[in-house]
Amino acid sequence: MTASELAESLSDPEGRERMRIYRSVAIPASSVAAAITFAMDQPANVDVDVDVDVDVGEIIVRPTAGRT
Repeated sequence: MTASELAESLSDPEGRERMRIYRSVAIPASSVAAAITFAMDQPANVDVDVDVDVDVGEIIVRPTAGRT
């Protein structure tokens, strides 16, 4: 998920706190933008996803905080 101010707009204090905890590993919007820019900047003959032999048609951006 991408970081946002959603938690602050909730009127329920418990819901606000739960949303803050849920979003504690959220990816900043600037990081998502950087990942998209990286993919778009690749030459047409380069496949960004080295595991799959396809053009860049979709991008998966994951937080590294939960990585094991």
